[in-house]
Order: sequence, then C-alpha cells, then structure tokens
Amino acid sequence: MPTPFWSACTGLVLAAVVAMPALADGLKDAIAPTGKLRVAIAISPAGGAFWSTKTEAGYAGVPVDLGKDMAAQLGVPVDYVVYQNSGQITDAAGKGAWDVTWLPKDPERETKMMFGPIYEVADATYIVKAGSVVTNFATLDQPGIKVAAVNATTTMRGAVAHLKNAKVTGYQTYDEIFGLLKSGEIDAFALSRDQLNKMAQKIPGTKVLDETFKKTVTAVAVPLGHSQALAFATKFMTEAVTNGTLRKAYDNNGLQDAPIRTE
Repeated sequence: MPTPFWSACTGLVLAAVVAMPALADGLKDAIAPTGKLRVAIAISPAGGAFWSTKTEAGYAGVPVDLGKDMAAQLGVPVDYVVYQNSGQITDAAGKGAWDVTWLPKDPERETKMMFGPIYEVADATYIVKAGSVVTNFATLDQPGIKVAAVNATTTMRGAVAHLKNAKVTGYQTYDEIFGLLKSGEIDAFALSRDQLNKMAQKIPGTKVLDETFKKTVTAVAVPLGHSQALAFATKFMTEAVTNGTLRKAYDNNGLQDAPIRTE
C-alpha cells in the first residue's frame, strides 16, 4: 500500500505532467500569439549577419535560419515579415506586426524594443566613389560632400553624429544607394566594413576608408513588454552560440570566415 509520502510525490509528478502542455501553450501564446512565429527581416544583397536576401525558394540569411530554428523549438510554423531596412522594423515594433527579430542595437531602439544577447560586433566606416580625392575621415568631412546611409538605422545615426560638415542623407534601400555610388551621384556610403568591402569588389575604383567611426552591435530583439518572449529568445541565443546553431547559420550564408563576436 503506498505511503502518504509516495502518494504525495506521485501527485506532484502527475500535476507537473498535466501542467506541461499548458505551460507550452502559454509560451506559444506569449511568443507567437498568431500561431506562427513572425520573424522580421530586412531584405538587401548586402549580406552579413543582419541582412537577408530574397531567393527563388523564399528567403536566406542568418536571421532567416535563426527564426526557422526558433519556430521549430516552439513547435509552430515560421512566417517572415519583410522590411526594407532595420529602421522600418523598429517603427513596426509597437504595432503588433512581428514577434522576434535580429538587428543592430542602439539606445534609441531600446526605447521601442527589448534586446537579448549580442551576436555580432561590426566596424562602421565609409566607402568613397571611384575617382574621389577623399582618403580619410578628415578629407571626407568637408562642406559639399554627400554621404548616404540606410534611413533611420543605427549606422546613419552614428554617421550624423560623426560628421560635422559633410551632409548625411538617408535612403530606404541598399540597392538605391549602391546605384547612386556607382553613378557618382554621392561621394560616400556609411555601412559596416565587411559589407562595404564586398561592395568595393562590385564597383571598381571605390575605396573603403581605413578608419572606424562606430562599433555596431547586433542582437535578438522583441517588442517592448514581451518579457516572456525575451526570456525565451535570450535562452535560445545563448544556446545557439554554444551548440553550433549560430555558427551553422553563419556558414550557410557565406560567412564561413566571419568570427562570432558576442561583445
């Protein structure tokens, strides 16, 4: 005949088993209230650890792979919500349009979303047009110099703060700025060094400046007030760094030589 102690233990185990589906359902409701994990991504051919690309099969990119793996952990389908840049993702944070994203972090964005672990640290600098006499930051920061940046991004805010004389103008897409630089209609473009190095290979005669004006950090993020979602995303990213999930996402997207920089 069972003792009162073992009867109590059996009761606790049964209660836990019964509660587990409810907890799982509660987690899904908190993180993916529509029944799908809506992952906000920004589309561009720039590549790197933040940008995603449109493919014949759908989308590709580090955030695309991470979103797919996170949805699988939750046991829900993934749904990619597409934007042109990180500024648009930020603006949509309070509108209930997406559940999780991976994007550059700065103090202004922390007023609109909550961030988890950093997984990339990048150096921001400028690429100058072919034939330019600009060789460094001092010769770039002159009246009449036209500098482009992707609108409402942390890199654009950094460039505006850095340059006192040159004019910084925001554009919605990477593609638009690429065209302006190639045609010589702008003097320079502010972005992360690894992306600009790739751009320089596509536009002969352009030069990426050696100096760095800002360190850009990229992290997982959820909308403000979604504490349970942030806790889950933080756990997911912490494990992704240690179990190889993040490394696999890098390697799958042409970043085999890129180190994972968490700080």
